[in-house]
Amino acid sequence: MEELNVVYEDNHVIVVLKPYNMPTQADESGDLDLLNQVKSYIKEKYNKPGNVYVGLVHRLDRPTGGLIVFAKTSKAASRLAEQMKDDRFSKRYLTVTCGTPREKTKKVVSFLKKDEKNNIVKIVPMGEEGAKKAELIYNVIDSENNLALVEIELLTGRTHQIRVQMSSLKTPVYGDIKYGGKAMQEFCFSGGITNNLALFAYKLSFEHPTTKKIMTFKCYPNSERAPWNNFKIENLV
Repeated sequence: MEELNVVYEDNHVIVVLKPYNMPTQADESGDLDLLNQVKSYIKEKYNKPGNVYVGLVHRLDRPTGGLIVFAKTSKAASRLAEQMKDDRFSKRYLTVTCGTPREKTKKVVSFLKKDEKNNIVKIVPMGEEGAKKAELIYNVIDSENNLALVEIELLTGRTHQIRVQMSSLKTPVYGDIKYGGKAMQEFCFSGGITNNLALFAYKLSFEHPTTKKIMTFKCYPNSERAPWNNFKIENLV
C-alpha cells in the first residue's frame, strides 16, 4: 500500500496528493481507492474506533494525479459542497498537450454525454438527452518539441472533461490513448510515452469551512518524468 501523501491537515479538512491511476473512491475494479486510504490513515493516526467519517468533496478521474481535499466533519463537507455549487471553489490543472492550441487563451464550452457501456465521453449537441454543459479556460504557458504546457481552470467537473475538450481542439493530452485518436496510438507504439496521463491537479483554492480563511495549495508534477521534463514548470507557473 502506497503511503498517503498529506499536504495539509487540521480538524476539519485534509488535503492530500492523489497518485496517478488510483480511483478517488471505490469502484468495480476493487483496487485500493484514495477515500478509503484517507479513512485508514485517520483511523490509525488518531486511534479511532469504529467507522471513520471522511466526506468526499470532489473527485479526480482515475488516471489524473494531484491535489484533492476531503472533509473530516459533515459540517465541513456541507460547507465545501456549497462552495462548489456557488463556484467559490477553484481547481487548476497542468497538462501537456500533443501540439499547441491555436489560440493562446480560450474559454471552451461543450456539451458532454457519457456512454456508460463503453466508459467514454462524447461531445454532443446542446439539448440532447443526457448532455451536460462543460466549461474550462485554458492558457498556453510554453511550447517545446511539438508539445505545449497548458494551465487549465476547470469551471465544471465533468467526467473526462479536460481530455475530451482538449482533444476536440486537435491537441490531445499527452498519453491519452482513449481520446487522442490514431496519432496518439501511433506515438505510444513508437515507445515515446510513459504509462501516466500528463494531467495533474496542481492548485486548489477554497474558503476554510470554519475559519473562513482562503486556503490555497500548490504542488507540481514530477519534473524529471516525461513529458513534464520538457519544461521548467516551477519557473513558468
